[in-house]
Amino acid sequence: MCSECILVSEEGGESGTGFREEMTQMSRMIHWLQLVLSVGWGQMGMIVVGGVFLKTIFREGEGRERGRQISVDCNISICRRTLTTEPPVGSSLLITFPLLQEFFTDSLWGTLPCSWQEALDGLNPPQLATLLLGMPGDGEVVRYRSVWPLTLLALKSTAYALAFNRTPGFQTPSEFLENPSQSSRLTAPFRKHVRPKKQHEIRRLGELVKKLSDLTGCTQVVDVGSGQGHLSRFMSLGLGLKVKSIEGDQRLVERAQHLDQELLQALEKEKKRNPRVVQIGSHHSPHHVVQWVDPRTRCEELLLPLEDSPRGGARLLLTGLHACGDLSVALLRHFSCCPEVEALASVGCCYMKLSDPGGYPLSQWVATLPGYELSYRLREGACHALEEYAQRLQKAGPGLRTHCYRAALETVIRHAQPKLRRPGVQGIPRVHELKIEEYVQRGLQRVGLDPQLPLNLAALRAHQAQENRVVAFFSLALLLAPLVETLILLDRLLYLQEQGFHSELLPIFSPELSPRNLVLVATKGPLGQAFSVLESEDS
Repeated sequence: MCSECILVSEEGGESGTGFREEMTQMSRMIHWLQLVLSVGWGQMGMIVVGGVFLKTIFREGEGRERGRQISVDCNISICRRTLTTEPPVGSSLLITFPLLQEFFTDSLWGTLPCSWQEALDGLNPPQLATLLLGMPGDGEVVRYRSVWPLTLLALKSTAYALAFNRTPGFQTPSEFLENPSQSSRLTAPFRKHVRPKKQHEIRRLGELVKKLSDLTGCTQVVDVGSGQGHLSRFMSLGLGLKVKSIEGDQRLVERAQHLDQELLQALEKEKKRNPRVVQIGSHHSPHHVVQWVDPRTRCEELLLPLEDSPRGGARLLLTGLHACGDLSVALLRHFSCCPEVEALASVGCCYMKLSDPGGYPLSQWVATLPGYELSYRLREGACHALEEYAQRLQKAGPGLRTHCYRAALETVIRHAQPKLRRPGVQGIPRVHELKIEEYVQRGLQRVGLDPQLPLNLAALRAHQAQENRVVAFFSLALLLAPLVETLILLDRLLYLQEQGFHSELLPIFSPELSPRNLVLVATKGPLGQAFSVLESEDS
């Protein structure tokens, strides 16, 4: 093995659980993530080849009590090249999440090592899901049709080793076994106007917030970026919490207030029919406020207690269900800077909307790393749904050809108007029923070009013949999406722990239903083994 590669030995005792050791573990993970995300395809595979062993422990006993936090139990020695130097010379493609529109125009397939091309070429979508993404179908036996290059296998193993565990402690949601569109764990009034994905999310996060509120003695929950108020409504009228709901869009707030009244009427009817089951008692509707929250400034409205708060001021718990972009950063900063805030439960999303600088990095440690930047493409790629896409691959539906069709359309656009690159193409319905030339004609019209431009049908047919290659390349890039999300969330953990707060990342949603399924939980005081209570599924 090249002496410039990173050596990781399996020697060394089990990692401790103290604050300093936790920081060291996360720092090591960030080092590895930075390396993986800053080199070319071939070099990336080499980081774990030739006697390099990464031993990652997902603690199931002690670890479940600590939120199954990943720790890297290994000693790292660096030979001649540190993890923070420039990428190796000769990288043919820096690892960025590819824009598949450019698959043909930029010859993306040719950027892969030849051995990788040979291994992936000809694989059908279900084989890609099984062999590359590591998500076989039910009862499927994993069989490789050929010997894969060690570098490709190393990339696959490293991607899984370094990413946060996204598997919750419960099985596939049993709440949808009877009816895939109705959660059996929510009563009918709380399911109305709420899609199955959101039903699952508000129930799981709402129950976690209730437990966290009880553990920390919080007297008021503030739901930031509350939208139509589904989570706030469940927490207040379903779980009995005092909730302030903050949303910047006046129309959404008005809709939320209307749904509040509708739910109250439905609960009253249920109570009359079955008073033992429905007990709303003194539960109140959430208090809605129209307010934009700026991550750069203190939001006084967010901190104001409700009128019926106890004397001495409220103890606040901040939460946000898929708080978009900088809104999740605002939650972290208010938790850190405001003594009124005792706890935090935040699920972020839309990482590509983070301010640069300001939204990432947050921690001092990451900010001191050379090359810590994450491009827009990488942050956008981190929002893709790996598990959902693997399901699409297993079904091998005709909708997958959209990738190939859009890439072929880009070649025609560039030929007709070279300066027009990657224009937005509004959704073309029923793509799977169209011939490729029909799709191209409709796409040209949508970007303002003449749909009757002469087309090279032979070239379009040649592109269509590479449909599986396009899907394979996208699947390969998708393998990196959890790594980018892990790096962003590790930075947030470090930001909180640098200030002495206690924080964990817990997978609480089924990733097949809700891809952004990690909740960042933080408290001002230690919770110890109580973190396992937050993660558990209620009976």
